[in-house]
Amino acid sequence: MLTVKLKKNEDRRLRAGHLWIYSNEIDTEETPIKGVVAGTLCRYADNRGKILGIGYINPTALLCGRLLTGKADATIDINWFQRRLQSALNLRKRIYPTPHYRMVFGDSDGLPGLVVDRYDDVLVVQLTTAGMELLNPLVIDALTRVLKPRGILLRNDTSSREIEGLSLYEEVIGDVPEVVDLIESGVPFKAPIRGGQKTGWFYDQHANRDRLAPYVKDARVLDVFSYVGAWAVRAAKFGASEISCVDSSKLALDSAKINAELNGLTVETHQGEALDVLKRLRGEGKLYDVVVVDPPALIKRKRDTDAGTEHYAALNRQAIQLLAPDGFLISCSCSFHMEASELQRILLREARAAGRRLQILEVGGQAQDHPVHPAIPETRYLKSFVCRLA
Repeated sequence: MLTVKLKKNEDRRLRAGHLWIYSNEIDTEETPIKGVVAGTLCRYADNRGKILGIGYINPTALLCGRLLTGKADATIDINWFQRRLQSALNLRKRIYPTPHYRMVFGDSDGLPGLVVDRYDDVLVVQLTTAGMELLNPLVIDALTRVLKPRGILLRNDTSSREIEGLSLYEEVIGDVPEVVDLIESGVPFKAPIRGGQKTGWFYDQHANRDRLAPYVKDARVLDVFSYVGAWAVRAAKFGASEISCVDSSKLALDSAKINAELNGLTVETHQGEALDVLKRLRGEGKLYDVVVVDPPALIKRKRDTDAGTEHYAALNRQAIQLLAPDGFLISCSCSFHMEASELQRILLREARAAGRRLQILEVGGQAQDHPVHPAIPETRYLKSFVCRLA
């Protein structure tokens, strides 16, 4: 196996528990990597030659290496993958009563470059690095042995693959329907995994949606960036009197209606860009007791920070204008580059500009099936504020 040596002192992050290696940390004079096949398994060593562990390497990427294990004598085979997957499964089975969750969350589960969402006997898999792409056969075999799914959908269409020099594709293994069933805290839903966003459902907001109960009874609720209506339907099941969804996608809103009907509910839908719809609703004099603002990542790269921050501000500004007196705003950000403190600053500024008094009642993050790796800040990405606007 190829051994890749790091420069002096560049092993400190790995020794602290991190899993990533950047190209400028590699001693390319001692161990040239040009021409190495992207995704090749290798041993990483410090500048004295002491082995730090086994991972994979992509010489064409800035973030060129990921560590799979700190054991120098490990064998990355089907049994290794089964052990990692079984460990991930043990955590989810302890927390969730039904088999609907993010089964694998990349680095945090010791499987960098791999994401797996479970919908009972159907899995949606994303391989985001060249290393995990080369290990694809082992991944699929191990998932099959551990979970025995009837179908696996490879949704390898994420933009992060392009950074790794990988093609985008979708592949079906076994029986994979267009729409799958799932249960979240006892509430049934349907998710469009083939044509929907990302892996079909956003499990990361599960715990935050559980927090809705005290705020939505007999309330008029507006779910902005609703996708398939998870926030709205959960609110109605907690006793909301009216639910409305805003999304730019017709497929998403059609799915929201299906999920409402599945639960014996009715939902009002508004198709269009969020800011345009919010301004229109304000012009119509609409008021809501609860507004949920849960947009996609508006700051995907650090250079997008200024524009993304203003977008978050504009969305929350319009949401506050639609809140009835003593209403509740649930404001979220899944942008890693948006610090929780910055989102809080935006909420305070926009509340003061609207002449409202802001009270922060709860602060949430991603659900337990998206565990945080303590050495990798990027794995802590989701922020959720429950606020009261007096």
